[in-house]
Amino acid sequence: MAQEHTLEILLRPAVELYTVYVCAAGAFLCLFAPWALALTPLFGLVTALAFLALGSVRLRQALQVLRYRRNIRRLPAYSMTSKEIPVSNQRLFVGKGFRWTQKHTQRLMDTYLPTFAEYVEPSALTQWARCFEARLEFAPFPLTLLAKATAWDSPLNPVRPLPPVGGLPRLHGIEPDEQDVTLPLGERVGHSIVLGTTRVGKTRLAELFITQDIRRQKHGQFEVVVVFDPKGDADLLKRMYVECERAGRLGEFYVFHLGWPDHSVRYNAVGRFGRISEVASRISGQLSGEGNSAAFREFAWRFVNIIARALVALGRRPDYLQIQQHVINIEGLFLEYAQKYFSEQGPKAWEEVIAIEGKLNDKNIPFNMKGKPLRVVAIDQYLSATRVADPVMDGLRSAVRYDKTYFDKIVASLLPLLEKLTTGRMAELISPDYQDVNDPRPIFDWMQVVRKRAVVYVGLDALSDTEVAAAVGNSMFSDLVSVAGHLYKFGIDDGLPGASGGSKVAINLHADEFNELIGDEFIPMINKGGGAGMQVTAYTQTLSDIEARIGNRAKAGQIIGNFNNLFMLRVRETATAELLTGQLPKVQVYSVTPASSASDAANGNTAFTSNTHDQIGAVSVPMIEPAHVVGLPKGQCFALIEGGNLWKVRMPLPANDPDEVMPADLQALAANMRQTYEVGRAGDSGWWETPGQRALNEALPDDLVDGFRQLAATDEGA
Repeated sequence: MAQEHTLEILLRPAVELYTVYVCAAGAFLCLFAPWALALTPLFGLVTALAFLALGSVRLRQALQVLRYRRNIRRLPAYSMTSKEIPVSNQRLFVGKGFRWTQKHTQRLMDTYLPTFAEYVEPSALTQWARCFEARLEFAPFPLTLLAKATAWDSPLNPVRPLPPVGGLPRLHGIEPDEQDVTLPLGERVGHSIVLGTTRVGKTRLAELFITQDIRRQKHGQFEVVVVFDPKGDADLLKRMYVECERAGRLGEFYVFHLGWPDHSVRYNAVGRFGRISEVASRISGQLSGEGNSAAFREFAWRFVNIIARALVALGRRPDYLQIQQHVINIEGLFLEYAQKYFSEQGPKAWEEVIAIEGKLNDKNIPFNMKGKPLRVVAIDQYLSATRVADPVMDGLRSAVRYDKTYFDKIVASLLPLLEKLTTGRMAELISPDYQDVNDPRPIFDWMQVVRKRAVVYVGLDALSDTEVAAAVGNSMFSDLVSVAGHLYKFGIDDGLPGASGGSKVAINLHADEFNELIGDEFIPMINKGGGAGMQVTAYTQTLSDIEARIGNRAKAGQIIGNFNNLFMLRVRETATAELLTGQLPKVQVYSVTPASSASDAANGNTAFTSNTHDQIGAVSVPMIEPAHVVGLPKGQCFALIEGGNLWKVRMPLPANDPDEVMPADLQALAANMRQTYEVGRAGDSGWWETPGQRALNEALPDDLVDGFRQLAATDEGA
């Protein structure tokens, strides 16, 4: 019977069916031939009901055994459309699953016993069918029909192939009774990390979380959603657009993509700041601070800070392009600021400067000022003879007094970074021209995003240029940290007329492939960003990726230690798997040892006595092993949430939804992203994508198709 005992054996024949058959036969006789059992019709009816009651109990027990055996080999399909994804103001839906306990460890250990191999491993006939299909791959036409017949994915096929998800179905099949797995929203402020190797479902899980974040409303207000996508996933972009359309948030949906500037909004990573020194910190933070590089990094910080202060004093908003221009030619900024400074001091100052300039020649110019414009040298000499009370002028003067060769050396590490960020059309996006009224592309900043409760997709085109993607991503993170600090101190409505600070707003930050983005800026975001409502969900492959990017094991451990919720998909690195398994307790599992003995009899009437029995022993084992994490099928994960509770989860597969349509420009962008970023995936199984969803991108209205063709023709003509 399928009951709770010390030893629970569910991998066995469903012997309860024998009782069901007998009860069914007895009920039939009692109803239609009660005289055969010496019963009156009335007593036959009562007896039949008793048979049926017993049979139903035994049938339920048999079905439990049969369902358990089926799930061990093949799980039932689980899919839903995006409309069906539940959205709650209290909890975040993750998928279906169960809380892992000692019972499941016991069941999992039992599946590895040779006794139960026939219920766990594929049958000999199924294995023969797979070999038969492989042999007929290049066979002539009539024979290929046989291979297609055996590969037919239908319950009517006795040798039906398993879904192309790999892994061990038994890991989830050991618990037939699933429930919805959810994470309380109050736990999200502790941040979450999703670990999994390539193509196992990280982005699908991100789509599930992002869908709920976009559609969630609290007290009539939406939440802020920011998604960093370094590699550029077209389906993720499409999902965000569709969900914004359903939620009525298209007016607050921004797409920033370094690879497609024509379809992108613009953003100035250093244009908004609480303190002017933040500009220098965001730029110099991209430079190496290890060893001898630390001194050059400090020099770079100082010169960028001098330039930023001068630009602000001149009434300009700093950006990468201006900073690069003035790092190369600091004298131009010095002259421009001197003109403003002397105009405030009075016309006599300029007269003295011009007089000094007229007396200059190669003999009376200091060595360190050789090669500089005479006007710069004259201003420097005038300021040497005059007490200067302007810190901006002092800083600029100290910069221009450096020897040109020496100055180029100390900023040598800064110029390559600035050139990466200002080369080509990228400068249009991260150094926007605020005076160009003919550019229809909007310009956003993070404070504006938070106040508007906007949704932002950030595509960093990391496959084309990893270093530039990391530099822009780090600048954005640093800017977000600054905004979080401002929100923590002053609230969301600070500076607005009649504002009292306002309450905190949930800022849902999703960082896919975040090992490509993280730097020193990321640490304070997860350390202290929670106080400002920042809720980070990071997605990456392994712990080694984080350590390799940071270059410091202690800092990598500091980052990981700030994630309270862990979602572990299939990984290939044992150290990454141990991040989960090492935090779990050990449990006691039971094993059966057959024992028998025989001895001579003490009297003459009996030749010998024998004894046979089973000994039940207990052994302490880990709740799950790293090998189980390595063996997870695609779309499944272990979740360590709510203070260390272990859940086994499987995510819903996307079902076809014909209502999902994007406009022509975003369709073109998504098509280009698929063509550019997904080359080489023709052999991918596409386990997450239904046939109807593959055809969805082609089944667009005629007007959108025509618009797409016109856009493509325009691009070709250009």
